[in-house]
Amino acid sequence: MYGGGNVFEATKFDDLQQEDPVLLAEFEARIARGEKIEPNDWMPQLYRKQLVRMIEQHAHSEIIGALPEGTWITRAPGFRRKLAQMAKVQDEVGHAQLLYSAAETLGKTREQMLTDLINGKSKYSNVFNYPAFTWADSNIISWLIDAGAIVNQMANAKGSYGPYCRALDRICAEEAFHLKYGHDAVVHMATGSPVQRQMIQEALNRWWPPIMTFFGPSDKMSTHTETLMRWKVKMASNDACRQQFLDMYVPKIWELGLTVPDAKLRKNEEGVWEYTEPDWDEFKRVINGDGPCNAERLAVRRSAEERGAWVRRALLSPKASYVRPLA
Repeated sequence: MYGGGNVFEATKFDDLQQEDPVLLAEFEARIARGEKIEPNDWMPQLYRKQLVRMIEQHAHSEIIGALPEGTWITRAPGFRRKLAQMAKVQDEVGHAQLLYSAAETLGKTREQMLTDLINGKSKYSNVFNYPAFTWADSNIISWLIDAGAIVNQMANAKGSYGPYCRALDRICAEEAFHLKYGHDAVVHMATGSPVQRQMIQEALNRWWPPIMTFFGPSDKMSTHTETLMRWKVKMASNDACRQQFLDMYVPKIWELGLTVPDAKLRKNEEGVWEYTEPDWDEFKRVINGDGPCNAERLAVRRSAEERGAWVRRALLSPKASYVRPLA
């Protein structure tokens, strides 16, 4: 669900001065030729560090992102919607498994990644710290959040690190189905009763500000994008992804008779979307743990980790005898 790239943390790019210049030049030449970097290949420590952060945060976003939609499985209207919602949530968790495996090839264990998530050290996408009040909220997530993720993922699937690109190829194929499912659910409500139309419009109003920050801070606020893009860690800037998303989905929103809650949203004479600048202070607060649902979402993951500990112990030591806890 998550596209990656909006939670990069500052890293000292002075680290590059400590790398072997011959190996670094060869590494950059390989990337320039379009070759993939594999786990056993030489790579700058900065490249490894940024990829670990990016991929694990993508993985965290998949399992945390399943929570707001997962709460609507039992309340989805009708058996067909329940089955579809369940399948989608299952896919998102499966995406996390693929991504944790890809990140592990860079030297950080899954256990370390999950510990960092639960302790609040490792971040995940800001949009998953907002509540899904109604079934309409879940549908907006399934359509527009997944749409934003696909914009990022389709670009990053052409990146330089082989294991991540291969994981993204599979994830993008499944996300395409999620997007169709979300669009169908939104169309159903937007063309339904007045109450349904009101619900979906109110959900769009709630989610539009988080959607606009989903791709991360504007390029003028980033100091490291150039190097990351040269190494094909990132394949498109945050603003370019945001513009692509607006190009693709604002017309679709308008076609449904829905209103984008931004009076300044328009295309200028140069074909560039203008919009109200997102609240980046709120973005930073949410990323750093002060969002409406940060504590709740991490508490769920912490509980799942604790309750599943006996299963992991049993799998790692099959000859040992473990009793499942009653709690």
